[in-house]
Amino acid sequence: MLFFYNIVMQITGLLLKLIALFSSKIKLFVEGRKNVFVVLEQKIKASDRTIWFHAASLGEYEQGLPVIEKIKTEYPSHKIVITFFSPSGYEVRKNNVVADATVYLPIDTKRNARKFVKIVHPEMAFFIKYEYWLNYLNELKAKNTPTYLISGIFRKNQMFFKWYGGFYRKALDGFSYFFVQNESSKKLLLDLGKSNVAVSGDTRFDRVSAILEKDNSLEYISQFKDNTLTIVIGSSWPKDETLLLDFINKNEFNVKFIIAPHNIKDNQIAVLRSSITKKTVLFSEMEGKNLADFDVFIIDSIGILTKIYSYADIAYVGGGFGNPGVHNLLEPATFGIPIVIGPNYSHFAEATALVNMGGCHSISTKKDLNDTFKDLILNDALRNEKGHICSTFVLMNKGATNIIMKTL
Repeated sequence: MLFFYNIVMQITGLLLKLIALFSSKIKLFVEGRKNVFVVLEQKIKASDRTIWFHAASLGEYEQGLPVIEKIKTEYPSHKIVITFFSPSGYEVRKNNVVADATVYLPIDTKRNARKFVKIVHPEMAFFIKYEYWLNYLNELKAKNTPTYLISGIFRKNQMFFKWYGGFYRKALDGFSYFFVQNESSKKLLLDLGKSNVAVSGDTRFDRVSAILEKDNSLEYISQFKDNTLTIVIGSSWPKDETLLLDFINKNEFNVKFIIAPHNIKDNQIAVLRSSITKKTVLFSEMEGKNLADFDVFIIDSIGILTKIYSYADIAYVGGGFGNPGVHNLLEPATFGIPIVIGPNYSHFAEATALVNMGGCHSISTKKDLNDTFKDLILNDALRNEKGHICSTFVLMNKGATNIIMKTL
């Protein structure tokens, strides 16, 4: 079976090169991997002591960051290597300050895995949440490298737990220890005979809690807000915006809107802007303008949404009308803000918990959204109560990083 897996990996590499001719995202995926080994050989010497972290994308990187930072503190003489699978993670965090080398993870062929592990020679390896690359895990196991899954989450519908999933289950043999988010994940692993597992919780709670200790001020957002109740719409997709635009254009409340779309391509930003009848300004054109004069601020940039949430009175988190569902709502939650999302959130434990607790409200129709926003705008006590539920939820779930570090 491994033989066929390796053939598939080889074919995948060739197909991606072909697709890259027509897709800018896949082009980044392919081009970014061309010089990975050259970069690693320049930055990692044979005498270096190293620790390797792998994140599929940006969300997993942010999730693992508390552990990465703690490891960097506890092992100051080691070099930190971070790999990404997707461009959406690498391109945003390739210049991070915690790693000594940040690169794409080469396609999971036997040759690539052997060469990568030989150059990096990690003393420990960490995979964040998921991604079970069989050749890399086999190579780490062959080298007796302690390998950990952190903030892991497992569900019964995954291949590992199907009668035909024996090949996929072998990937799990490469892990020395599993740090999972919940008891149901632990039980699933125990049922497979994996006793090397502990429920640590989700390190994202540690990550977002730490945000409160940082300087989140943005002068231009403060100027735009101008002491006015503000709704921040984060990571929105067109399906979210279809409902939101009706409320933005028709409401008569004294309220301002900040929109940070998930996709900031020029053509999509232009379509969004043209659909808004209120006075609107873009982040890219704000210089020289009195931002307090505007009703809507569209953020056609990345990397500042977290700080923007600190100015929100109400947050709408996008993605809930798509698949797999809603984006990260822990960032607004940590600031004690009531949250509104779309209907698709069942795959996300934190969203499900906050909806059940009342800090987050799920909407599915235009009327739902209008009624929910109206209630939150007009009722200060309701808004504060739901915000308090959100911030308390984050605080109550801190501590995963400490559990992991104690076990290590």
